[in-house]
Amino acid sequence: MYRIYVYDGNYIALLSLILELIKRNIKPDNIKMDDYEASLFDEVINLQVDLDMDILKKMKKSFGSYAINAMYYVYLSEEDNKELLLYYFFLNALKYHKDITFRRDLKCVSEVLRISQYVMHEGHRMKGFLRFKELENKVLYAEMEPTNDVIMLVSHHFQKRLKNEYFIIKDVKRRILSIYDKKKFVIVPENSFILDTDVLSDEEREMEELWKIFYRTIGIVERKNDRCRMNFMPKKYWKHMLEVEDEL
Repeated sequence: MYRIYVYDGNYIALLSLILELIKRNIKPDNIKMDDYEASLFDEVINLQVDLDMDILKKMKKSFGSYAINAMYYVYLSEEDNKELLLYYFFLNALKYHKDITFRRDLKCVSEVLRISQYVMHEGHRMKGFLRFKELENKVLYAEMEPTNDVIMLVSHHFQKRLKNEYFIIKDVKRRILSIYDKKKFVIVPENSFILDTDVLSDEEREMEELWKIFYRTIGIVERKNDRCRMNFMPKKYWKHMLEVEDEL
């Protein structure tokens, strides 16, 4: 039997569970969210753990900011067994403290750093690829479909860039919305908020047409290089990019 420890999907809950497992000297076969579909060979264990709301402060003091950020990016990833990977990284970080990120000879460290770089890079890309459109009610609306769960990273960025606007960002893949009200943003399931995204403002319709004309006009047909373009602008993002959506 494989011992699978489950948590409710919350990051603090995951860290609290990992710390409790380490304290009890328990080495899990895996750690999964509580909606995990267990096989016949899995023993699902829901260990009751008190949430340590100060755990991030304690970890930052012991492990350093770089390690803490890397762990969070791994949590946002879609990697299989990411929770188990964080368990072993946490276990070794308690031994090496702020030197943990230099121990790339350890597989858990090299994997955490690799995955965190990938997630951080995608979050950075989405800041440039996201396309807002103005709805009739003057709310800015954008859709995205990233590989990893980067809506929090993207929302923090646009909270600073568009602080005087109302905006909504939808992660189509995960069916969640980030709603910003000029003060703060909240992440909610898409079915908890009703919005007609097809009714655009007159100015938006005009700007969309002008933007498409501009994009087509500046292109030089003789120098077109699709492979180079996709290196900088991967095709998986085109569906939600106004200037290239017609090419799909």
